[in-house]
Amino acid sequence: MKGVFKTDQGQVRNHNEDSGGIFYNRDGELLAIVADGMGGHQAGDVASQMATTFVQEKWEKTEAFSSPEAIETWMNEMVADMNAAILRHSQEHEECAGMGTTAVMAVCTDAYAVISHIGDSRCYVWKENGLHQVTEDHSLVNELVRSGQITKDEAEEHPRKNVLLKALGTEEHAAADVQTIEWGAGNKLLLCSDGLTNKLPDDEMETYLQKQLASDVMAEELISLANERGGEDNISVIILEHDSSAEAGDT
Repeated sequence: MKGVFKTDQGQVRNHNEDSGGIFYNRDGELLAIVADGMGGHQAGDVASQMATTFVQEKWEKTEAFSSPEAIETWMNEMVADMNAAILRHSQEHEECAGMGTTAVMAVCTDAYAVISHIGDSRCYVWKENGLHQVTEDHSLVNELVRSGQITKDEAEEHPRKNVLLKALGTEEHAAADVQTIEWGAGNKLLLCSDGLTNKLPDDEMETYLQKQLASDVMAEELISLANERGGEDNISVIILEHDSSAEAGDT
C-alpha cells in the first residue's frame, strides 16, 4: 500500500486543530487516521493529537489480524478506550474542558479495508466506476437530510451545518460506525476532514482522484483548491493507493 498524509492550517484559522497519520503494525499492515479537533482555546488540537497518538501506539503493537471481523472488534474496543482517555483528559485539565474530535480510520489489506468513523470526517473509495462516499456524517444537517426535512442543497447552506451528533471525548460512551469494504489493485481511498469536503463537491474530488498523479501531488492540489475557495477551516487529506506490488511500509 502507498499513502500520503497532508494537513494545512487554511487561510483563516490561527492554528491547526487537525491531526492524522499513516502507521504500520508489526506485520506491515497499514492504518490511516484523520482527526478534526474542536473545543475552546487550543483544546481541539490537543484532542485530535491525542486520538492520533493513541491509535498509533495501539496499532504499532498489534500483529496481523485473521479476519476483517477481528479488525472491526479491535477498532471498536480501541475507539471506546480512546474516547475514555480524551474525556478524562478534558475533565482533569480545565483549559481542555469541552474539547473533542472527529476521527475517520482505515485499516487496509490486499483484499479489503476496514473503515471506522465518528463525526463528519469522511472516507471515500475510488474505483473504475467512480468515487463513492463510504461514511455517513454524524451531523445535524445530515440527519435532517436523511429524514427528508431538508435537501442536500439546503444542507450546504444550513446555519447549523457544523453541529455534530457524535464526537470522541464529549460523552461517556461514543460508538463509531465500522464497516468492511472490498478494494483491489488500482483503487484509492480518500480520508479527509470537512475543511476539504465543505469546499469541493464529490464530483470534483472524483476528477482529481482519477488523474494519473502521484498521491502527494494530488493531495497538495486538493488542499490548494480548498484554500483558493476561502480556506476557512483546517484541511487534512490522506490518499491511499492499492498497489499489490508495493512492499509493506512503502509510503
